[in-house]
Amino acid sequence: MTAAPVAPRLVTLAVDGAVAGTRLDRWLADRLPELSRARLQALIGAGCVRVDGAVRKAAARLRGGERVEVDVPPPAAEELVPEPAALSILFEDEYVLVLDKPAGVVVHPGAGHARGTLAAALLAHAPAIAGVGGPRRPGIVHRLDKDTSGLLVVAKNRVAYDALVAQLARRSVTRGYLAVVHGRVRADEGVIDRPIGRHPRDRVRMAVRPAGQGRRAVTRYRVLERFSGFTLLEVRLETGRTHQIRVHLAALGHPVAGDDVYGGRRREPLPTPLEGLALHAARLAFVHPATERPREFASPAPARIERLLSHLRDTT
Repeated sequence: MTAAPVAPRLVTLAVDGAVAGTRLDRWLADRLPELSRARLQALIGAGCVRVDGAVRKAAARLRGGERVEVDVPPPAAEELVPEPAALSILFEDEYVLVLDKPAGVVVHPGAGHARGTLAAALLAHAPAIAGVGGPRRPGIVHRLDKDTSGLLVVAKNRVAYDALVAQLARRSVTRGYLAVVHGRVRADEGVIDRPIGRHPRDRVRMAVRPAGQGRRAVTRYRVLERFSGFTLLEVRLETGRTHQIRVHLAALGHPVAGDDVYGGRRREPLPTPLEGLALHAARLAFVHPATERPREFASPAPARIERLLSHLRDTT
């Protein structure tokens, strides 16, 4: 017998004056303990939380007396539903698929992103990957943030999945990025070797942490071009922590252009609107799981980043 679908629910809460000054996300976490902080952050970011009828940010401070409404969607089903969508495929055989992900596409389902994911599109394109890896991450061995574009390799069978996961663990997969960052980076090249872990006060964000409180993370960078107030970098990952490039470059004092999460408040305004982050996975190299031959792929900077670079060159 099939269980009845779980309906979404609307939760309405009143803010007591005694909590004036409290962050919206922290206040909600105390009143809706059945929802994780990460899910609450995602719901706020998706516009599912309204304060006196208006969508507010997670860090918004409450005054007291407001009416807060929360649209709580039902938990996402474990089974991923295929969703046909266009894919930019650079290479495909019976073992692997290499594609170029556009900015704005979520790789796999999560809080606030149950539909329209790359994983669902991959399942529609290659149904056999349904049993490869996790049920909601079929064939996915590494990921890119929603607003980051560029190259991803997907495993199409268990042999390929295990081989690629092992290569990532050995750090033998090459992942190179292009990044436009705020400020003029002085050193022509450098290495950032600083641990990354959950932010101590904002559990949705990552942060550079003291030794012993995070996992080792190593990022190498090289200056390609300097502009007035910005720098174009070539970045290479040696490890693969969540938000690693964004966190490391922000800690260096040069956040990625377009990054509202790690960019801070004092930033040079962009000379042109930018859709997503000025971060692109431009190079990917690995050993093919079946042939055991090296494979390397490249993706040029997308139009959105080229427009930014063109404006920066014109104003430098």
